[in-house]
Amino acid sequence: MSTPFRCGFVAIVGRPNVGKSTLANALIGAKLSIVSRKAQTTRHRINGVLTRENEQFVFVDTPGFQTRHGGAMNRMMNRVVTQALSEVDVVVHVVEAGKWTPGDTQLLPLLPRDKTILVLSKVDMLKHKNELFPFTEKLLKEFPYVAVVPVSAVKELQLDQLLREISDRLPEGEPMFEADALTDRPMRFIVAELIREKIFRLVGDELPYGCTVVIEQWEENETGARIAACVVVERETHRPILLGAGGNHMKRIATEARQDIVKLLDKPVFLDVYIKVRKGWSERESALRDLGYE
Repeated sequence: MSTPFRCGFVAIVGRPNVGKSTLANALIGAKLSIVSRKAQTTRHRINGVLTRENEQFVFVDTPGFQTRHGGAMNRMMNRVVTQALSEVDVVVHVVEAGKWTPGDTQLLPLLPRDKTILVLSKVDMLKHKNELFPFTEKLLKEFPYVAVVPVSAVKELQLDQLLREISDRLPEGEPMFEADALTDRPMRFIVAELIREKIFRLVGDELPYGCTVVIEQWEENETGARIAACVVVERETHRPILLGAGGNHMKRIATEARQDIVKLLDKPVFLDVYIKVRKGWSERESALRDLGYE
């Protein structure tokens, strides 16, 4: 008797900066969601696809659920999280091992009680491993998780166990994507996110969150790609921060982003990155929609 094929959507949720995007990338085996030490790096819902012999996982990497700050962008990102939770087959609630905060508690009422797996992330960073069991027992009293899996996405520990737990709860059905598909997002979107990651990593401590990236030109053929990317900021004072002394920040952002894009496209890339000021864009829902936010 042949093994039935299973396919479904899996939401990866949690408070900001618990390692959701790192976990999503590790499970998919490709860099689709951007990663940085800064909280709230992910702003969009990103579907990443992993297809194996008898199963297809469609991972929905969501923004961190934000409870401390208001504003149009955070309201929009929280709507993305809430919508994802209502539409998926399995929910993976990521909590940093040994660290439970009020932000984690505030997400619990949104979680479906019959299909949420608790993932304890960054277990390789836990100094006292014997604290993991009592910590897990405490969380199971807070919420009736259907399974608990401690993982390290960076060290690739327990990822197969997590995939087994998810697969057991996916519905039977035909695959929704081609076997070699990695995401339902266009390549322009992924490239814009890679550039934004470099901005977060290089000037994230100096530049506020009023910054996004728009791909304004994309020409591609078999021999290479020519891409023009616009970094949209909210104030004129943000421009010199982004440029850096002698334009060094911007040069490094463009160079490191281009290297990642070359790996992604597997061909030579010419990348032009420049800056535009659009005042107050992150506080206006109409501007957010214009710039590709959901």
